[in-house]
Amino acid sequence: MAQKKVTAPEDKVLLYRKLLESVKGIDTKSNFGSAYTAFNGNMYTVISKHGVVGIRLPHGEREAFLERYDTELFRGDPEWPPAKEFVAVPDHLLANTKLLRPYLEKSFAYAKTLKSRGGKRS
Repeated sequence: MAQKKVTAPEDKVLLYRKLLESVKGIDTKSNFGSAYTAFNGNMYTVISKHGVVGIRLPHGEREAFLERYDTELFRGDPEWPPAKEFVAVPDHLLANTKLLRPYLEKSFAYAKTLKSRGGKRS
């Protein structure tokens, strides 16, 4: 099945897809101009139409990430409230798949612990 058009900046989409391809078993989806990953209906990564990548992390990991990378909670749009469990990935970190991959793995593992929202198991 063909993916829907992602309207985020192409360079950011390429980096996001490279990151996702670095972890086996992750499948991307797209909707409303952004791409995302989900497990059992729970989204755990997203790239907004503005090119901001968000990764869902559990408590503790999330706070450590925010402090270590001097970033903030993810917002799909600058006008929207922050997503409580998602961190915004700084551009310099998005370009470093090797450094970011462990966070993606933690996010994927965390998504697997969440109660199903009735979505597909992938």
